[in-house]
Amino acid sequence: MNTTGFSQRIQELRAKFQHAFALQPDGQPLTTDEQTLLEKVAATVVNRRMAGPALLFLESAGPMNFLSSQALHFLAPILDLACDAREIERAACLLERRDAIPRLIEIIEAKSAPAKSAPTGAPAR
Repeated sequence: MNTTGFSQRIQELRAKFQHAFALQPDGQPLTTDEQTLLEKVAATVVNRRMAGPALLFLESAGPMNFLSSQALHFLAPILDLACDAREIERAACLLERRDAIPRLIEIIEAKSAPAKSAPTGAPAR
């Protein structure tokens, strides 16, 4: 290979890898599909009365959301047997965003807040 072809190949590789590990900036609005997925997850958590443990888990595992997304990408063929493959892919892409976990926490807290406040005089469960 001549030096011109080699330097051209190096430039092509640089262009491809320049944004390979770039993350989306915070504060970008969620798409309707992403918002729907977060709402669905939050509703499932609240309906199963698992808001407390889910919030504890999300708060502690929040900094590792990108790693979790990569694990979902890796396990997608296996999880496809039990779940919808499109939702797994959407969840994995959503977890790549830094602001996904805090937004999910906000939605779970909002959905579980009315369930926590019992009327006065009503017995607590």
